[in-house]
Amino acid sequence: MRRVRALEDGDMQCIEDPGEFADLRDEWDELLAASPANCLFLTWEWLYTWWKHLSGRRRLHLLVMRDGRELTAIAPLAQRPPVLRRLLLFPALEFLGTETVGSDYLDVIVRLGRAQEACAALAMAWADAPLALEFAYVHRTSSFTTTLARRLGQQGWTIQDSAINVSPVIDLTGHSWESYLASLGSAHRYNFQRRLRNLKKRYDVRLDLIQTEAERCEALEALVALHTLRWQDRGGSETFGSAGLLSFYDEVSQLALRRGWLRLFVLRLDGRTAAVLLGYRYGRTFSFYQSGFDPSFAKESVGLVTMGLTIRHALEEGAAEYDLLRGAEPYKFLWARRAHELGRLQMFAPGMRGAFYRRLGVGGAQVKKTVRWLLSDALGGWAGGHGWVGVQDTLGATPDPKCRDGETRAIR
Repeated sequence: MRRVRALEDGDMQCIEDPGEFADLRDEWDELLAASPANCLFLTWEWLYTWWKHLSGRRRLHLLVMRDGRELTAIAPLAQRPPVLRRLLLFPALEFLGTETVGSDYLDVIVRLGRAQEACAALAMAWADAPLALEFAYVHRTSSFTTTLARRLGQQGWTIQDSAINVSPVIDLTGHSWESYLASLGSAHRYNFQRRLRNLKKRYDVRLDLIQTEAERCEALEALVALHTLRWQDRGGSETFGSAGLLSFYDEVSQLALRRGWLRLFVLRLDGRTAAVLLGYRYGRTFSFYQSGFDPSFAKESVGLVTMGLTIRHALEEGAAEYDLLRGAEPYKFLWARRAHELGRLQMFAPGMRGAFYRRLGVGGAQVKKTVRWLLSDALGGWAGGHGWVGVQDTLGATPDPKCRDGETRAIR
């Protein structure tokens, strides 16, 4: 561990050793429970498991702040190397859990009542930052990171804030199952009830909640198989597309089962597995994470029925909300009436270095435009002398089909 800055009220230190990250487990989750950012995707279990299996060539960069021996803030970061295939030409600091596994509501974890000093400490830590900061999937209206971005903007940083996706959410507070159904659109309510009635007429219908480690292994294997089978005729899915991803899902669900967070359901029709839904119950929130169903039962809408029954289970066990997580798929809004807006904050230090990073460092269309400009400027005279009409554009970036990037606006 190295000290980043000595502060009047405590120390800001940088942890780069994964062993020290592992040792933070108990302190981490205690701090998270005392933070406004408290959610599944910021738990030590989620982020440390992500680091073990999916961090790739990143370098660990946890910034931790203490007041005496008490942990008061953690910025759960890693340094991402350049990624030339995505036109990310320079390293950047980003949140652990970024990309691949769909971690929503990423943020800096700050003990309640310590936000002001955490802002000051991080601003000091990054005063001479050699890197750009790129924080994705933050809650745009309710996150410490947004407050921090405004603070940096006041100190001359350039802040770019983009809306990139939404997480539809069902409010369950105050509802019974009957009153929630009554709040749905009449066509959707009728469709769900008719599909469930028809299934019960034809099959012995059971929705089993996984309780044991052996059941977890079997159900997770079924989920992977069913999800893959469902998507193979649609060009495939990358959800379970690597050994690292499979290892992550296996270990994080195992940890969640031990902590009582796992909500892994199997819908069985006459004893046959027809659908599997993976969710997590953390605090007052049930998070729908992934699902798969047997295509041979597609006409019976087993996916629709499974979701409805798990919403009922969440309500009956006292969850305040059912979060369908990122993605604006139309079926989600048949169940939900509001959504959290997710954004990406890109932060560039004052001066020439920040301007250069801003111009070339974040990939996508701006890099493409800039490289075209540099090439044409450098080669213009030579190309003209050799009869070239123009420079061919061979650069491109593949968009994330799950993201709906909106306009970029400056905070400052």
